Amino acid sequence: MISEHPELAKNGWLVIDKPSGFTSFQIVKIIRKLYSIKKAGHAGTLDPLATGILPVALGEATKTIPYAMDTDKTYHFTVCWGDDRDTNDSDGSVIATSKKRPSEDSIINTLQNFKGKFAQVPPNYSAVKVDGQRAYKLAREEKPVQLKPRTVEVKSIKLLKILDPDHAEFCATTSKGFYVRSLARDLGLELGTFGHIVALRRSQVGTFYEKDSILLDSLLALEHSRDKFKALLPVERALDDIPALSLSESGADRLRCGQSVSVTEEASWLDEKPEKANELAYVTFNGKLLAIVTLQNNHLKPIRIFNL
Repeated sequence: MISEHPELAKNGWLVIDKPSGFTSFQIVKIIRKLYSIKKAGHAGTLDPLATGILPVALGEATKTIPYAMDTDKTYHFTVCWGDDRDTNDSDGSVIATSKKRPSEDSIINTLQNFKGKFAQVPPNYSAVKVDGQRAYKLAREEKPVQLKPRTVEVKSIKLLKILDPDHAEFCATTSKGFYVRSLARDLGLELGTFGHIVALRRSQVGTFYEKDSILLDSLLALEHSRDKFKALLPVERALDDIPALSLSESGADRLRCGQSVSVTEEASWLDEKPEKANELAYVTFNGKLLAIVTLQNNHLKPIRIFNL
């Protein structure tokens, strides 16, 4: 339900179906202007070429961005074989070519090497920092870029379709920090050729799905309408995969002041008593999100407090 005062409703998540050709930062900038708000950010960068789910947090929801980013993501993407591109996607320049084209069987067999946890080197054209500078800036200036491998995880990956000898379509669910462009590059090399991304769509970020999304053009059409606030999802939507607890008024007052709350004293109010040390939960009072807490020494310690 939208507040009668739109100024009070500028806290929540927008799930933008990002069109190709926009950077994630450009989308956030558009949203800030549309809602006349300074405090906004996104959960997980999408390349300009990519389309799909870009969750954008407004107001107090920005405090939940780290939790939204630390989730699995699902991608549908198309790889083109035979060309190595400096950006590892079709926006880049060709730097090497191969006439070899992989068979369906070889692709399926090689995909087994890209399941589970493994080390992945980010693309040279990425936002990873090297000595304080973004890797893509160094790459554009043709300066040497040596990025360190990082551990990533692929929960699932499958070949969806061989479109033609040059193109194959895939679907993958991955951990945070995963680069699909690196996957196309490395998969091509393992298959004895080259590979780069020509189409990429993200269909899921944690608890945000395509069914939650709104097209950017559709949102912009609501610029002068209060209906744009109806597109906002609750702040706690980014926390759907951690336990929710309700507190008494006295417990809520202590948390607001940054004080810990005894689990024993609040036992009758807790939907499910946390049992593991450092277990995360979010707490509410009268149905409103109050704080993110962690369990320490049988007490709920606030680590994020919300002003809603």
